Formats: sequence, C-alpha cells, structure tokens
Amino acid sequence: MKNELVKALAMVTMVLVLALGTAVASGQPQAANKLVATIPFEFNVGYKTMPAGEYSVQAVASAGDSLLIRSADSKISALRLSEATSRVKDKSHARLVFHRYGDRYFLTEVWNGVDDIGRQLLKSDDEKAIERELASASGASESAHANYQRIEIAAVLR
Repeated sequence: MKNELVKALAMVTMVLVLALGTAVASGQPQAANKLVATIPFEFNVGYKTMPAGEYSVQAVASAGDSLLIRSADSKISALRLSEATSRVKDKSHARLVFHRYGDRYFLTEVWNGVDDIGRQLLKSDDEKAIERELASASGASESAHANYQRIEIAAVLR
C-alpha cells in the first residue's frame, strides 16, 4: 500500500514537471528582437516544409539554443536547434541564409545584423543525404556543383 502511494506521488510529480516544461518551451520567445523576411520559395526547417511567404525568426531562450520560425499569420511554425557561428565575411546586414540543392531549400543560418555571432541551424538527415549524394556525384561530373547554391534573403530586425 505504501509503495503504491509513493509510486502515485512520483507519477503525479513527473506529469507536473513535464507539463511545466512543455508550457515553458511552447511559450513566447524570450528574446525581444526578431527578424522578419519574405521568403519567395518553399523551404525546409529540419524535417518540416514551409511554404513561401513572410516569416519571423526569433531565439527561444527557454528551449536552449533554439530558433522559432513562424509564418506571419502564426499558422505555421517550426522550432529548430542551432549553434553559434561567427562571420566569415564582412557582412553586417540582417539576413537568412539558405542552402539550395536542385529545387530544395534548407534554412541554414540566421544573422540579426547587429552581433558578430549568428545562429547556424543543425542539418537534418535529408540535407545530409543530399550532400552525400552530391559529394559522390561530384567525382563523376561538374554538374553536381551546379546543383548547390548559397542563397541570402535580406531580413529586417524588429
């Protein structure tokens, strides 16, 4: 009887902790600044495909080093882990960077234009598989390199 009571209390505690963690992670992003950009093509964020349109990108401090990408109407959103990355070139404008492989686009970097440090999204398995395909095909043909392109879309910091 005593063991059952302890197990029940432990289960209730676990449910409350999970509920609180979920509420914090799904709450409003902590950072005050967000980037807004109009993306003219369908793109992938991790495993989610997002249609062309206006999006905001905002850091979510309560979810670790995550970025929340949300459509202007808030109907579509994705949360993706990211890591800090430093500028390679002397570019100081706000922008979103995509990798294009053929007709597929993957959001890969976010720069607010203020900091020297940007955010690099972790690559999905889909993007890694495409990179492996291109690497193996590049030995056979120069056209494989033509299938990859780095695309930058200007953004506004709000």
